[in-house]
This record gives sequence, structure tokens and C-alpha cells, in this order.
Amino acid sequence: MKKPILLLVCVFFSLGIHAQEFIGAWERYHTAENGDALKSVVIFSDEYQVLTTYDAKTGKFINTNGGTWKLEGDTMTEKVEFNSSNPERVGTEVSFKVVITDSIMGIVGSGMEFKRIDDGTPGKLQSAWLMSGRKRDGSIQSRDTNRPRKTMKILSGTRFQWIAYNTETKQFMGTGGGTYTTIDGKYTETIEFFSRNNSRVGAVLTFDYSLVDGAWHHSGLSSKGKPIYETWSIRE
Repeated sequence: MKKPILLLVCVFFSLGIHAQEFIGAWERYHTAENGDALKSVVIFSDEYQVLTTYDAKTGKFINTNGGTWKLEGDTMTEKVEFNSSNPERVGTEVSFKVVITDSIMGIVGSGMEFKRIDDGTPGKLQSAWLMSGRKRDGSIQSRDTNRPRKTMKILSGTRFQWIAYNTETKQFMGTGGGTYTTIDGKYTETIEFFSRNNSRVGAVLTFDYSLVDGAWHHSGLSSKGKPIYETWSIRE
């Protein structure tokens, strides 16, 4: 198990390391103490990241955490904005050394390695977004994205995850994620985990989408079958 880490360290010293190399999605399969097969997926946008673990077979949600990130040399520092299992960590920073190749990312000294899923391409929606409005009675009602209560959605080239949380109260309200495609104005999600309702795992939801003046307009039926029209703004 240690040989890949040693290889990664050698690559790091010979080639250097850059923040842009982390952009995209990564996955790791591992085993829980009770023997269950788990899958962990991390998505990086330019400034934000999210790491989620769920049952690889059933999609049962285990935990998620994330927030901002930055890279200085080979040291990554994350500032926690949400943590479903340890809310007391919200607002704290954690730093660790990382190594990376084209296909593998590792955390030095942990034995943890993630394989690349994508590098952010095709990238029509690759970014971190905040819900900024909903259409009600035919008009868009704006939402203040600076308030502590947030609904954020992070997308790589092929993976998506939304997270509802409050940075002031440290409350985690829910999350869901999986894979997505954007074809001919249709945005389609395939749900791999959903913290509020595990029965939604495997569901495929298709929405109309468009980008208007930098805002993502998203309409269709929610996971509960109710009509929705949302707008999302790229998080600065």
C-alpha cells in the first residue's frame, strides 16, 4: 500500500505541484470497520471542495464535509464550512501535505489515495454555485447568497453534489449527489446518495437548463415530483 505514495512523492519533487491539477472529481473505495464497502468522492472547484462517503452498494449516506481550500507548495489548507458528523469543526482550518499525478491524488502519511474521475471537462457547469433565486407566481424572487444559510451545488465535469447548511449555527441540513450530463439544453442527474431519503438512490431526474448572463436557470420536477424553477449564481 505504501509504494504508490512513495511513487507520488518522487513525482512531486521532480515535477512540482499546482492547484489547477486538483480541479475535477476523485474517488476512493475502502472498507468500513463493519466490513461494508464504502465509496468516497471529492469534488474540487477553483476555491471550494466537498468530500462525501457513502455505501458503495446501497448508496446509503455516511457523511460529508467541505468548504474552501488553497494550496501552498505541497500543503493543502481547508477551512470547514459544513461537516455532517462533526459540526464543531465548522470554522476551523486543517492542513495536510498532498501529492498528485495525472490519475492519482494522495494525502501524505494517511495511506489515502483517490483516483481521478474527471478533470473538470466538459465543464459547461463546472464550478461552485449558490442558489440565488426561485420563480414564484411567474417572477424570480432573489435570494441573498451572503447570508449564513446556504444551498451550494458543486459540479465537476461529470459529478454533482448539493449541500444545505448554515455557517453561523453550524447546522447541516442535507445533501445529495451523483453523476450528471448536459445535452441539448437538458441537465440530467443520476442520484447515487441522498441524505434525506435513501430510497431516491438510483433515480434519474431531467431538467431544462440555460445560462443567462452568467446565471444558471434550472427548471423541472424535484425529487418529490414538485415543479421547481431555480436560479444559481457562481460562488465568488
